[in-house]
Amino acid sequence: MSAVEEVDLKEVQRQLAKVVDPEIGMPIVEMNLIDKLEVTEGNVVIEYHATTPYCPPIFALKISQDMKNYAQQVKGVKDVKVTVKGHYLADAVNKQVNKPQAQQPAPAPK
Repeated sequence: MSAVEEVDLKEVQRQLAKVVDPEIGMPIVEMNLIDKLEVTEGNVVIEYHATTPYCPPIFALKISQDMKNYAQQVKGVKDVKVTVKGHYLADAVNKQVNKPQAQQPAPAPK
């Protein structure tokens, strides 16, 4: 019998407060960029908007990846999906950040 470990939403929020917009130098939480934060059975869903629709894609990708990395550190989190909305390259950023982690091939027998 496996119990689903309860994820502390406040701890997820504390972790997300560490994510800083690299262009502006402020935490994304202070800029109210997070539009949705849900935790269901260990799965975290984060939706946010960039500071502008034309935020440099490298920064949007970094913010998304940082959110995912920090949220994954919270005890009990199984998966994190991060979605940026309203960015001109949102589809590409979302696809990159949420792609499945590649399985490492097994070493060849000697």
